Amino acid sequence: MHQSKGFEHPKIETVACTEKMTLDQRIRKALGAVVVSALLLAVAVALAQDQGQKQAGQQDIPDAPSAVRPVQPFPTNLPPSRPQPEGEQPAPASSGEPSSSSNQPTTGAEGTPPPRMPPVNTVPPSSVSASDMNTRDDLYKIKTQVNFVLVPVMVKDGSGHMVDGLLPNDFSVFEDGKKQDLKFFTSDPFPLSAAIVLDTGMPDTAVQKINQTYSSLSGAFSPYDEVSLYTYSSTVSQVSDFSSTGQKLTSVLNQMKLERGRNNGAPVMNGPLGPQGPTVNGIPVERPGAQPNIAPPKDVRVLNDAILRAALDLGKRDRARRKIIFIISDGREYGSRVSYSDVLKVLLSREITVYAIGVEAAAIPVYNKLDKFRLPHYGYTDILPKYTSATGGEVFNELTRDNIEVAYARATGDARNQYTLGYTTRATPSSSYRDIEVRVGRPGLKISAKSGYYPLPTPK
Repeated sequence: MHQSKGFEHPKIETVACTEKMTLDQRIRKALGAVVVSALLLAVAVALAQDQGQKQAGQQDIPDAPSAVRPVQPFPTNLPPSRPQPEGEQPAPASSGEPSSSSNQPTTGAEGTPPPRMPPVNTVPPSSVSASDMNTRDDLYKIKTQVNFVLVPVMVKDGSGHMVDGLLPNDFSVFEDGKKQDLKFFTSDPFPLSAAIVLDTGMPDTAVQKINQTYSSLSGAFSPYDEVSLYTYSSTVSQVSDFSSTGQKLTSVLNQMKLERGRNNGAPVMNGPLGPQGPTVNGIPVERPGAQPNIAPPKDVRVLNDAILRAALDLGKRDRARRKIIFIISDGREYGSRVSYSDVLKVLLSREITVYAIGVEAAAIPVYNKLDKFRLPHYGYTDILPKYTSATGGEVFNELTRDNIEVAYARATGDARNQYTLGYTTRATPSSSYRDIEVRVGRPGLKISAKSGYYPLPTPK
């Protein structure tokens, strides 16, 4: 009996544990059902809110016409129409009945009417002349008044060397006797726009001497310069247009070595090669009784025309460059169509400086002083100093080939490395000449600057 009771006791504990585990599982299942129900409810609520937002954002757009469904009315929740300007009536409805709100201004959200459009005044047709109206071309016309004057100044000491280190306070500029306020000052070098003018009307020995110096002439310019080449004798010719220096300029100058000057020796006055026609006993056959012409032929050298041609072309170049005319000649001038004063006016109005290499007769001492005199009917014997002095340039009178080559570098160096002064003139533009005087507050210095200028006319 004791063994049977001891054997039954474990069975009772096993049954109790089983019932306890079954109760826990039921609680867990109930909690899981509650959680799932809560999740399903949350998802349903979210879907319902999203559907409501979509329905609220949709407009009442009518369906397309259908053969089995009647036409739906047009939606009435449209945005308010644009306010009509004063005096303008809206278009009538398609039914032919006038709109009931056509005469009522559209109000805003707070009931206040919008501002009315200002009235537009019109004029009757053909009541305004064409001269009073702005044309299309007027939109592209800019009228300016140029009254800024640039003055390149070269300062040298008693030995002929350029003086560096001067400041704006060292300079004083006077126009027609009135001191000007400097608005611009620099000592920086400028790139050059140079027009080289070669005199091929000189004797052939002089022309051949110049031909041997062309390599030094090409090397006197920097890669930033631009050079054009002209020749003249009885006429003017442009050999090359403005282009950068280098191989192209060297090639053009090498071709110029084939140029020849006029024949040497005294002019032939008589004989079969003379300027007169056939004669019998010294009397012309064609005109009996007329005296033979024994006057020497005139040497036509149109230096003024050549400078004018180069100046007109230089006037079209960029103003940021320093414009110079570089002349190689003996200074002889006769037969030009324009006068010295006319050419000088063009040079000064376009800010062009003349530098010259005087050769042959111009380089002979005492003889070159004859430029102050003009022989009647024979022109100038040496006009180069007149051009260089009036424009602020310099003339280098050299006889030998070596000195001519050195003068090339000196002339271009002086033209590039100058002080540049600028001021705004108070005078109104006109055609009258205006005198310029530049002073330096240090004694013993030589100043080279243009003596004046001709202002350009007012642009129209």
